[in-house]
Order: sequence, then C-alpha cells, then structure tokens
Amino acid sequence: MHCSRKEKSPVKFNGIKHTVLSLFVAAGIVISLSFATASHRHSPLTVTETKPGKDSSIDDAEKKKSSNGYFLYDSLQLDRQGLSRRAFEYAMQGFEYLQQSGAIDNEEVISIVDFSLPSSSRRLFVIDLNSHKVLYCTYVAHGHNSGKEYASQFSNKPESNKSSLGFYKTLGTYMGGHGYSLRLEGLERGINDNANRRDIVIHGAAYVSEGLIRAQGYLGRSQGCPALPEKLHKPIIDKIKNGSCLFIYGKDKSYPGRSKILKAAVA
Repeated sequence: MHCSRKEKSPVKFNGIKHTVLSLFVAAGIVISLSFATASHRHSPLTVTETKPGKDSSIDDAEKKKSSNGYFLYDSLQLDRQGLSRRAFEYAMQGFEYLQQSGAIDNEEVISIVDFSLPSSSRRLFVIDLNSHKVLYCTYVAHGHNSGKEYASQFSNKPESNKSSLGFYKTLGTYMGGHGYSLRLEGLERGINDNANRRDIVIHGAAYVSEGLIRAQGYLGRSQGCPALPEKLHKPIIDKIKNGSCLFIYGKDKSYPGRSKILKAAVA
C-alpha cells in the first residue's frame, strides 16, 4: 500500500510539474515574441539613422580626397623627394579650377616648380595624373635677380631678370636662341601675365648641371626662364607642351592673397 501511494504521488507531481513548465514555456514564447516584435519595429529606424549617414560621409570624404588628388602627395612620397606639401596643394587647387573652367587643354600632367628649395635640389616635378607617377624630378634654374642659391624675389616686370610665380599654360614649341623651347602663357594678371612679353619660356641650358652644383654649390641662373638640363629639356617639353598646367611656387607671403586663381579655387 505504501509502495502504491509512493508510485501515485510522483505521477501527480509530474502532472503539476508539466503544467507549470508549460505555463513558463508559453509565457516565454509570448515574451520573446513581444521583444522580437518590438525589436523588429525599432531596428529599421536605428539602421536608417546611423549606418547610412556614416557610410555616406565616408564615401563623400573619399570621393573628395580622390578628386582633389591630394592622396598623390603621400602615395608618391613627394615629401621624401623634397616637394613641399603646400606647393602641391596650391598646385592641385589651381589645377582643378583651371580644369573646370576649361582654361587648360592637357589634363594628363601637371608640372610643379618648388622655388622654396635651393637650386642645388631637384625642384621640378612632372606628375602623370592618370598613371599616378612622377615622370620627371630634376633641376630647374631661377632668374638671376631672384637670388643666388634660393629664389626669394619675384617679378612680372620686363627686364627684371626675375622669376615669376603662379599658374601658367604651356603653349607650342619653337627653335630659338636656346634651341628647342616651349612658350608659356602666364594666367595670373599682375603676377605672371607678362611671360610672353618677357620671353619667359622653358629651354635647356648648360648652366643647369650637377657639375656646376659641385663646383659652386648652386646652379647658374637665367633671365627669368625656368631653364632645364640640356639632356632632359626636350623629352620634358614634349611631355608637357600644348596646354598643360605649370605651377611655380616660392616663399612669397603675398602671393596666395594676390592670386585670383587660388581664391576662386577655394571659394
């Protein structure tokens, strides 16, 4: 009898246990469904408000960075080659403005002369904007009255024998007193627009040589022309002729404020 009672009680307890468990399971399912429904109801708002905004800002920043071409300065390690970041940034700002305004015809290359460097440094940089390569990095002379080792004084006046800063458009070639040469059009009024009148052109010169640097510590100087080494002037001219952008930079605090191209580029 005792054994039969003991056998019956577990059956009764199991029935109660199953009933309680069933209630808990059912309640759990209801709670889970409630949370799932609430989560499903609110999650789209969370995703819409945060993730797309973040991604779009990153995309916009990357597109802007890419379009400006500023990434080239780091990717090409132009700092190690001596080109100042400011010279590069000014060059790219002006290039984009001239490109958008249709002022230049050859958009594949840009040439930058960094006169903040001494003439004993390679301070002409010809950059291919399509292949992202530095095509040439070589010496370039400045005007006789702009300074000895460094170019520190600049002028747009005829007979000044000084270099002129700013943005230029390359024109056609010709054979002159310095042989194969490239005409330049100064694009900045009051800064370099007398280039044609002054016969400011790109040409080769014997005084632009490493031998002269070894002998006296600096290059020979021109009458204001950005003269190049005789061994390189022809291939460089052929690469940048007919409508490409040339930018000449120097340590002149007044230039950025006077340049209408730079002002328009950042407006």
